[in-house]
Amino acid sequence: MNRRTIVAIAAAIALAAGVLTAASASAGDYPTWDDVERARSDERAAAEQVKRVEAVIAQLDAEADRKQVEADRAGEQYAVAQSEFEDAADRAHELQSQADLARGEAAEAAELAGRLAVQQYRLGGDDTALDLFFSTESGADRILEDLGTRERLTRISRTVHADASGARDNAQNLADQAELVGAERDRLRGLAEEKADAAQHAAAEARAAVTRKTDQRLVLDAQLAALHDRTQATVASYKAGVEERRRLAAEQEARERAEAEAAARAAAKAEGTAAGGEVNEAGWSRPAHGKVTSEFGPRSSICGGGRCTSSGHRGIDFAAGCSTPIYAAAAGKVIHAGYSGSWGNYVKVDHGGGIITGYAHIKPGGYEVSEGDHVKAGQVIAYVGSTGASTGCHLHFEVYEDGVRIDPAPVLKQHGIDV
Repeated sequence: MNRRTIVAIAAAIALAAGVLTAASASAGDYPTWDDVERARSDERAAAEQVKRVEAVIAQLDAEADRKQVEADRAGEQYAVAQSEFEDAADRAHELQSQADLARGEAAEAAELAGRLAVQQYRLGGDDTALDLFFSTESGADRILEDLGTRERLTRISRTVHADASGARDNAQNLADQAELVGAERDRLRGLAEEKADAAQHAAAEARAAVTRKTDQRLVLDAQLAALHDRTQATVASYKAGVEERRRLAAEQEARERAEAEAAARAAAKAEGTAAGGEVNEAGWSRPAHGKVTSEFGPRSSICGGGRCTSSGHRGIDFAAGCSTPIYAAAAGKVIHAGYSGSWGNYVKVDHGGGIITGYAHIKPGGYEVSEGDHVKAGQVIAYVGSTGASTGCHLHFEVYEDGVRIDPAPVLKQHGIDV
């Protein structure tokens, strides 16, 4: 989906949401069960109440869709800004490394030029030939030999001096380039942070809208069924049915999660890999079950879920099954919990000291934390899914250091986690 299409969809949804908001404003808040009870006794009142309920359902759907498009757009903008910042950071680091190396080479060249200058001075400068001629210890052959040595030293000295000057100029040029790219890196970092804040805000609003839609839809659908029912079934039975469906759904979800985790632990044991969630003495935990199936580094773009990632892989993938737990790698504060472009449902945890971890492709409704929550190492923060640009259930795990995503594997190993 290109940017123009996303903008068009957002505009259409925003227009529809505006119409529905205006239509439902006169209907007041969500219909209550008392409203439904009163309306059932009169066919005309029931019909009006049906329209009201349907308008609220449409409004909730439109709001959730609009917020999702906004979150999607903000997430994509953040992803682009983050990648541009990281590319600039890589260029700045490379240029600075080259500049440091060139400074070392220039210093060595200058030192060599200095040594040659001292050697020339020791040969006596312009009076060398006269000194040698009047020396009783020197014959004609010695005079010619020493004059030849001085001439060779002069030629070498000129070459070395030119090389030293070139090395100095090259070092300065690289330093100037590094400074310019560093300034651009800093600008892009500020932009990435700005886009990250916008994405977090949009994701939080989208998540809240989806939660409202999900929570209210069960009630509203039951209210519609009660209004259409002309039998002797009571409104109370429909109301009780909502709670029963919620209870059964929660039990089913809990069973699926327990079965998925048991299977994941068994698979980890069979593969000889460590299980997720177990906190070590360093206070860190493996973020998921399963072996690492994709390393950090160069990789072609991956497409899935109607979108594609950028080229390169700034994280590692754990082959964790659908609905298995995702664990906080270390204690910290949740700074993002919501949909974010190609990451899909995404959680970021700030551990302090410039270290942040990211957990992508979380299943729909699979969050166990919200933005602002404080979590412990090994705490379940979400469940594995395949949202965003993903071709199957897995955990895409990232580590940010001073804003740049780095290879998570050495960081985990440094903290005693086997990957």
